[in-house]
Amino acid sequence: MEIIRAENLRFTYEGAETPAVDGVSLSIKKGEWIAVVGHNGSGKSTFIKLLNGLFLPSEGKVLVNGLDTADEKTIWDIRRRVGMVFQNPDNQLVATIVEEDVAFGLENLGVEPLEIQRRVREALRRVGMEAFAGAAPHNLSGGQKQRVAIAGILAMEPEVLLMDEPTAMLDPSGRREVMRTVRELHEQQGITVVHVTHFMQEALLADRVLVMEQGRIAEEAAPRQLFTDVERLKKLGLDAPPMALLAHELRAQGMELPQGIMTVEEMVNALCPLL
Repeated sequence: MEIIRAENLRFTYEGAETPAVDGVSLSIKKGEWIAVVGHNGSGKSTFIKLLNGLFLPSEGKVLVNGLDTADEKTIWDIRRRVGMVFQNPDNQLVATIVEEDVAFGLENLGVEPLEIQRRVREALRRVGMEAFAGAAPHNLSGGQKQRVAIAGILAMEPEVLLMDEPTAMLDPSGRREVMRTVRELHEQQGITVVHVTHFMQEALLADRVLVMEQGRIAEEAAPRQLFTDVERLKKLGLDAPPMALLAHELRAQGMELPQGIMTVEEMVNALCPLL
C-alpha cells in the first residue's frame, strides 16, 4: 500500500539558479524503510523536507495518503501523519522536563490531558526512556536527547518517521542507541522510515537506498546490491560500508573473498577458512 508519492518534484531556493530538487518521482510503501544518501549539496535534506510540507514544491506535487502537501486545509493532518527528526537534538527540545517536552506537540493540538499522559508514557516506553520522564533534557547524552525527540514525534502517532541525519552529531555509542531504537520501531510497530544519512552502515538497515546527485535520484537499489560496487560508490562521492571496503581492498590483493560482505560477522566468517 502506497503512503507517499512524489510526482515530478522540483524545488528551487529563492535566488538560486538551479533547483535543489530536480524532477524527482517516487513511491514509498507503508512500512518501508528508505535510506537517502548523497554528497553534501545533492538535495537529500531538501527532498525529505518536501515530504511533510515543511517545504512546498516549486513544481510537481507530494501526496501523503492521497492528501496534497500544498493544500492548506490538510497540511496539519499531513504533519501529524509524517513526523520529522532533525540533525541536532538540542534544537528540537523545548521544555525543561523530558515528559513536558514529549507532550509539547500534543498540547498544541489540543489533545485531552489524560490522553496526553497516556501517549507520553507510551512514547517514552517505546524509545526506552520512561525512566527519564522527570529528567532535565540538558543532563542527557546526545543519544538520549535524540530518543526523546523521537518520542515527541511518536506521541503524535505518525505513520511515517522522517529523519534528517539524526546521528550526525552523535558519538558512536549515541548513533547505535538511536539506530537500535528506530530499527525496533520499524520492525515491531511497522512505522515507515525515510532516513537521510551519510553513514553507509546505517543505510544497510533500509529496504531501498536512493542516491541523490544534483537534485536527482542517480541510483536506486537494495543496499547490498548498491554497496557491493565500491568503485561506483567512489564515482558518486560516497563511502562504502567499512567491511565492504575492506573486502574490496583484500580482493585487490588477491584474496578470494565472496561478494556482498557488509558486516563484521560476515567478514570473520569469510576470512576464517582462508587463514
